[in-house]
Amino acid sequence: MKKKRGKNYKKWLEKVPADKVSLADGIALVRTFRSDKWDPSVNLTLSLGIDPKQADQALRGALSLPHGIGATKKVIAFCEGEDINRAKAAGAIEAGSDDLIKKVNDGWLDFDVAISTPGLMKNVSRLGRVLGPQGKMPSPKAGTVVTDIPTAVKEYAAGKVEYRNDDGGNLHVVVGKASFEEKSLLENAEAMINHIRRAKPATSKGAYFKGVYLSTTMSPAVKVDVQ
Repeated sequence: MKKKRGKNYKKWLEKVPADKVSLADGIALVRTFRSDKWDPSVNLTLSLGIDPKQADQALRGALSLPHGIGATKKVIAFCEGEDINRAKAAGAIEAGSDDLIKKVNDGWLDFDVAISTPGLMKNVSRLGRVLGPQGKMPSPKAGTVVTDIPTAVKEYAAGKVEYRNDDGGNLHVVVGKASFEEKSLLENAEAMINHIRRAKPATSKGAYFKGVYLSTTMSPAVKVDVQ
């Protein structure tokens, strides 16, 4: 069944060039894919030359962008002692150890990010079946298993971007809001692209950036020229 497209989508699609455009021009164009009543997120999609079936080519991590993403996140922290008060002072909506683990295990999932100290991961690992499918399980690779709990809480609450390749070798990340200034969006997108470039797996062969696209929520994608 053919998917129906709205009037805005069709209007925006007419503006999308057939060929690739520079990152700056792509940013300028997708910023127009919004209305006065709606400020969508700007999405960056990277189609990468990796084999997602190979563990040594999987990409997962997190990055604080220069200008944030225009959104806040609900963060919880699995920690003990003074870290509990420090986590809450930094913006965590909940912090604790066994009591918090039980609360989550009983079905409470009203949060976006969970971080943990390394010492508690043995207990937190019991939540794998609950948090794993939600993509919320603390992980060293994602930067959510840390010793500096207050700093991590502040960064993730402010919208630190987590990324993980899908089964097709693609990364989908938010780099800001359409209302951001062009310069801010450009610097955010460049920061993410450069970060992923540096993270290229040693075993990845051939073209690394196979395709780079910019879009807003519910808009068509613009092909971007990135080497």
